[in-house]
Amino acid sequence: MGICLPCLGGAAEDVVETPDPETRRRQLAEAAEKRQKESSTRGIKNPEALERKKRQQEEMEKQAMISTSTSGGGGLKWQVG
Repeated sequence: MGICLPCLGGAAEDVVETPDPETRRRQLAEAAEKRQKESSTRGIKNPEALERKKRQQEEMEKQAMISTSTSGGGGLKWQVG
């Protein structure tokens, strides 16, 4: 009867080295970002169009904020005299 022992040969090739903590942390962060991106686009047929729409909405809000701040502030004017 034969006994298969990992120490007799070929077992060194099967060992997977664990990456250093920094590399492992980076890999985990990348995987988390990928999962988050996939879950955020689930059910959306055209994610690029949605992103474009969001950017346009943000620009419109930004323009509205700028126009209200430059239009005199809408406050009461004081008259000295």
